[in-house]
Amino acid sequence: MRDKRFVAEHRCGPLKKEQHHQLIRWACDCAKHVLCLYGDSIDGRLTDALSVAEEWRQGNASTGDARKAALKAHEAAREASSPTAAAVARSVAHAAATAHMADHSIGAALYALKAAKSAGKPAEEEMRWQDSQLPPEIKELVLTARNAEKFRGAFQRIL
Repeated sequence: MRDKRFVAEHRCGPLKKEQHHQLIRWACDCAKHVLCLYGDSIDGRLTDALSVAEEWRQGNASTGDARKAALKAHEAAREASSPTAAAVARSVAHAAATAHMADHSIGAALYALKAAKSAGKPAEEEMRWQDSQLPPEIKELVLTARNAEKFRGAFQRIL
């Protein structure tokens, strides 16, 4: 069940356009923070997806463009050579998909934590970094969503 707080205003939900833009920026920041864990050569589909997400945030790309870029990043995840690289790619995919559905931002953070843990880095430290990047306007939304039934178990398994 989707958290209705992530439904955009233009779809009759409570999420303001600026909040949606903040969510995609934060999601991209989470994904970029672990991008270096992907490996020696970062798949171009990942950098393209992050670029399209930024273009969407600036009003220069459509939601469809972002969705297509997210699907290509998921394709890169399926082809990844390691669990860490796959988690990084999924983080990027969810960041781009935030344009389509804002709650994908939580998925971007979740997969970034998976990537960090898979690479032997402390997931708790990564989560603290993610939390420190949250703008005040969306902080409560993200933190309460992360602790909601839908996501709580997934985050607990990683930590």
